[in-house]
Amino acid sequence: MKITAHWAACLLFAALPASARPATAPASPAGTDALQAVVAGDWRSAANVARDRYRHPVQTLAFFGLRPDQTVIEITPGGGWYAEILAPYLRGQGRYVAAVVDPDALPPGGGRDYQQRARAGLQTLFADAPALFDQAVTVAYDPAAPVLGAPDSADAVLTFRNVHNWRASGQAEGLFRAFFAVLRPGGVLGVVEHRAKADVPADDKSGYVGQAQVIALAEAAGFRLAESSEVNANPRDAREHPNGVWTLPPSNNHDAVDAARYQAIGESDRMTLRFVKPGRS
Repeated sequence: MKITAHWAACLLFAALPASARPATAPASPAGTDALQAVVAGDWRSAANVARDRYRHPVQTLAFFGLRPDQTVIEITPGGGWYAEILAPYLRGQGRYVAAVVDPDALPPGGGRDYQQRARAGLQTLFADAPALFDQAVTVAYDPAAPVLGAPDSADAVLTFRNVHNWRASGQAEGLFRAFFAVLRPGGVLGVVEHRAKADVPADDKSGYVGQAQVIALAEAAGFRLAESSEVNANPRDAREHPNGVWTLPPSNNHDAVDAARYQAIGESDRMTLRFVKPGRS
């Protein structure tokens, strides 16, 4: 496995004085080298690697200021696309926490089976490769009353393409408050989300959300917007598709005759936002 360079970069980073590791600045050169080494790791699935050109993991995580000595919580990791990168990156010096929805907290027919499968799939991913994932932690939360860990205990909370679901279920405000509570002062909330052209209703079925709406959610919870990035922007995405964002790759929910058209567009246009919890630890 291509992990030697990762540990070398982590050791170099650890030698930096604490004053050289600002909490909200982009990742240090050593941290970025470590990210590049992990993204190049041969344990990553071919299907996941194929999406790097759309998801830009090195640039995105460097923009969020991730370091290998941090405690990082990823909210609803799904199939583990980012877990495959984050858990090995943080192994040894830091801590990766996968926050998954507790299926038992949901009513029958309220998505319990889906969440159970998602949690089981993630646990299988971790169990099948202990050399990479043995230190990964899974925390289950109730989306109606989320608690993600002890207050002021995490350095970063990351969420990728989830806000539209939370708005639709009426849970967005509570989750953003939970992010704020678990982060230490100076900690970072990193958000990537499908970007609408303008504000959309909470029950909008497109999967897109207005950038100003996401910023408002975070600021209402107490966060300060530190910076936005266009690293995951896609100007080819007109955001007007018959089945919303799921028309595009990787879902490809469209007629076969339209495959070439949507492949030419690629994945959705996305906002990438870095928020900070005010204060310093």
